Amino acid sequence: MVTSFNPLTNGSNMSSKKGNKRTKAQKLKKKQDEEERRLQEEEEARLRAEREEKERLERERCEEQMKRLELLDQDRREGELKELRYLLEDNHTAVTTWKKDTREKARWDRYMSCVDTPDPEEQREINTFISLWRDDPEVTFTPLHKECTIAVQLVKELQDLLRDSTDPKEAQKYQESITELQEMIHFKYLLTTEEILKKANKNIDIETGNMQTVIKVDKITLCLWANLSKSPRFKGLNFEEVGLGFEIPKQLALSDVAVRILHTCYDHLSLLARMTHLQIHTLSRRSLLGKDTPEEEETKETKKAVEGDTFGAQAVDLLQYTPLGGVFYYDLFELPPQASWVGGWERQEVRDGLREFHYTAEKDKSDESPCRSQIGVSVILPDSVVFLETPHVARWDAAGKQWRMDGITDVSYEKAEAKLSFQMDSFKTFVAMQETYANLPFQSWELQPLGQDSALFTINGALVDLSITIKDNQCMLQSEQQRGLSHLLGKWMSMPALQKSMLNAGINIFVNEYTEKYVSTCGKDPLTEHAAYEQMALFASACAFSWSKWNAKCGAEHLVMQVCEHLGPDPVPRGLWSLYLLGAQRSQKLKITEKSEAFSADHYPGSEFHSTFIHMLRDSMSPEGIARTRDSHYLFVDTVQSLLCATRPLVFS
Repeated sequence: MVTSFNPLTNGSNMSSKKGNKRTKAQKLKKKQDEEERRLQEEEEARLRAEREEKERLERERCEEQMKRLELLDQDRREGELKELRYLLEDNHTAVTTWKKDTREKARWDRYMSCVDTPDPEEQREINTFISLWRDDPEVTFTPLHKECTIAVQLVKELQDLLRDSTDPKEAQKYQESITELQEMIHFKYLLTTEEILKKANKNIDIETGNMQTVIKVDKITLCLWANLSKSPRFKGLNFEEVGLGFEIPKQLALSDVAVRILHTCYDHLSLLARMTHLQIHTLSRRSLLGKDTPEEEETKETKKAVEGDTFGAQAVDLLQYTPLGGVFYYDLFELPPQASWVGGWERQEVRDGLREFHYTAEKDKSDESPCRSQIGVSVILPDSVVFLETPHVARWDAAGKQWRMDGITDVSYEKAEAKLSFQMDSFKTFVAMQETYANLPFQSWELQPLGQDSALFTINGALVDLSITIKDNQCMLQSEQQRGLSHLLGKWMSMPALQKSMLNAGINIFVNEYTEKYVSTCGKDPLTEHAAYEQMALFASACAFSWSKWNAKCGAEHLVMQVCEHLGPDPVPRGLWSLYLLGAQRSQKLKITEKSEAFSADHYPGSEFHSTFIHMLRDSMSPEGIARTRDSHYLFVDTVQSLLCATRPLVFS
């Protein structure tokens, strides 16, 4: 039998067989892959189940641990709060007693010294002093200045009494006495100015043909210029020895005028502005509580009228800006009649007081800008103040009893010389101002113990860094900023005295109830914040406290700071810091560090919870450190707490 061979057919059969083989292999491979995938999924499911079980067990363990820690915290809560309350009350009582004894001793020492100055707390003595001084005919500068110095000191003492007063009637009496004394001081300096100017032709300067004189004593600088020559070439005068100068237009150079520059290191006008507008504000708020009395209605109408000119955009907010360096009174007077000799007799016309010479620069009709008839001013600012930025200039509005920034042009400031120059359209009273909170918010802060009842509080401000050393109840300022602070740096003083001195010098790290209106903060619960400062002060002899970036991330109800025990005066090593979370109900040590990527409230492994911050800290402190805290003196604790409450670093950083 012969079999025929068809190559096409046989090739097709062979291809079919190969295809079947590939299909079978693919199916087998697919089956194997599916089996492997199934086994892998089962393994992953098993591992996932094991992981979830572990996580469940860990979660349950953590929950059980949390319950145990919370129960433990609850069990000792009453005792911890009681101990803290006892410590705070004991310190408060001791401090109150000490302050009372100190005040009584000061009053007794004053009584025993038999000084001639009146007691500011005795209204009758103040009234008698003012009455006798008003009738005193003395106009010679030296004895008159002595009386003015006494009055200035009385104003300071009355300000302190006013600040501490809680009785409205008593406060009103203090305010009235302050106002009367301020007016008398200003009036008396006008009298001595008049007396000098009446004798101007007896003290003519040979070179200029005019009279110019400078009197600088204590906190007063008086510069006088009398235009006797009336030279059209006269442009102005610089009293180089005191850094005060003026420029006048030709019109005034040809007039019978006298210029007085009076610089007082104290600032009674800002005090007057604060008292005036605080009273208006208080009465206005009171009217919201019910129907206005006739007096309040009158005050409201007065307030509306004043707000129509003087409360405009140029009026200075004395909460936002702080006058520094005292007040500069630039006054222009008619030159008083000079004495002359007739027939061997000295004759002089008598006038009733100095007369103001009214002058206002004309404006260019084309662009409404002042022309060259402006008054030029130059002052070297006192070296007892610090201007962190270019000063603002404000002039006194006597009608509105406030400072305003209009009417001042072409302001320039040479920082190296502290020279301020500008122009005015008339002679005015002015001050140099700085933004009150220019150095806030803080970039960072640290409170470090230096020993028993000694600590160093360091602040890195927005513009200047500084530190305050606390020893017992005394404080000492330190800073790389030298100009303007030489009278403060390295000198020990009480916390209230240091705060007042720093504010007067232009270095403000202190806050009040209005600060949050002008400075951004990380808002916190005030009770929690205050409790933190109280407890930080109790442990300030043995523990260091520092700023943490997480404080701004933990919410308003919590605080976060870095803490560690530190018993030596050397800087705190970076590796010793730990983070603590403080709340209204409890405190805890945190697991995260400053270098962590995100905030977490997880507590540090092995640590416990406590109802107070100080008990939380004790868990990791040495016996020596705990002993230091127990031996802390109440005056040191009070001083540290006062400093923390005055700066509020947990909110304003």
